[in-house]
Amino acid sequence: VEEVIEQADYLYGSGETEKLYRLLVQHKTSEDAELLWRLARASRDLAQLSSTSSEEKQQLVYEALEYAKKALEKNESNFAAHKWYAICISDVGDYEGIKAKIANAFVIKEHFQRAIELNPKDATSIHLMGIWCYSFADMPWYQRKIAAMLFATPPTSTYKEALRYFHMAEEADPNFYSKNLLFLGKTYLKLNNKKMALLWLSKAKEYPAHTEEDKQVQKEALELLNSI
Repeated sequence: VEEVIEQADYLYGSGETEKLYRLLVQHKTSEDAELLWRLARASRDLAQLSSTSSEEKQQLVYEALEYAKKALEKNESNFAAHKWYAICISDVGDYEGIKAKIANAFVIKEHFQRAIELNPKDATSIHLMGIWCYSFADMPWYQRKIAAMLFATPPTSTYKEALRYFHMAEEADPNFYSKNLLFLGKTYLKLNNKKMALLWLSKAKEYPAHTEEDKQVQKEALELLNSI
């Protein structure tokens, strides 16, 4: 198992998504949580590729959730299993409509919080908790209406809460992720603090683009800077 994990981490670091998936999917019956959450991540990464068809994407998204769920069953105290389980449930929500998405929100929050408790240094889990807060602070009125009909206490949050998590993520690992810089800028904009928004959006724009996502972040940061 350790050898496979070592190989997997090397492929992940090199951005070899398809090779990584092919390597790990051979071990899908494994009992090892470390292997299983990596397979969940690899399935999800493969689903995100622009070369993946929409049918394949949907299949991979559901597959990823199964692997993450299995990882959690094998090891309740594995922070990465909690993190990827939450991410995968969120992805599946795109196929199951607004009701399921809102219902899943509570579960997602719980697992991100558990991941942070188990590993307070994991900047990604903290960032994702920030994204969760931002999404609910930014929720359109019609979705709020549905949420209020479905739940006695629907999920809510504020931009200030989101901001706190984005800053915590930066403290845990400065400059680790272009999207965290972008969301710091976007949240400050929502809070009408243009000076701080300019600071973080400029950082996001200047972040070296290593991935497809980084390029998207640069583009969005530039558009927002131009609009201020």
